[in-house]
Amino acid sequence: MSSVSESAQSAPAAVRRQARGNPLAAGVVAFGAGLVVAALIPASDKEAQAAVAIKDKAQPLQQQVSDVAKDAAQNLKEPAQQAAQAVKDTATDAASTVKDEGTSAAQDVQDHAQDAKQTVQDQQG
Repeated sequence: MSSVSESAQSAPAAVRRQARGNPLAAGVVAFGAGLVVAALIPASDKEAQAAVAIKDKAQPLQQQVSDVAKDAAQNLKEPAQQAAQAVKDTATDAASTVKDEGTSAAQDVQDHAQDAKQTVQDQQG
């Protein structure tokens, strides 16, 4: 017996084990089983003809969709570049501000330390 037929024969038992107490799992397993069965059944002539007809009718739409997507991408390119530049400028400004404030704070600490040193020297002297 082939492994495919063995798997097919053991599938119902496996489904029952997996699905016991879990209806969502049962639904997913049933859906998957349906997909497998549908994939194994060859398309009928009518289905094949319908697929070709749909493909032929969709061909002009495919080009239109492609053109619209390219236009949208082109239209978004400039605003995206501007937004990226704005973010870069904001980050640069923020870094400069942090640096300036850090330098100022360090100077303040140094001034306070110098004042404290002078006060201690004055009291000891």
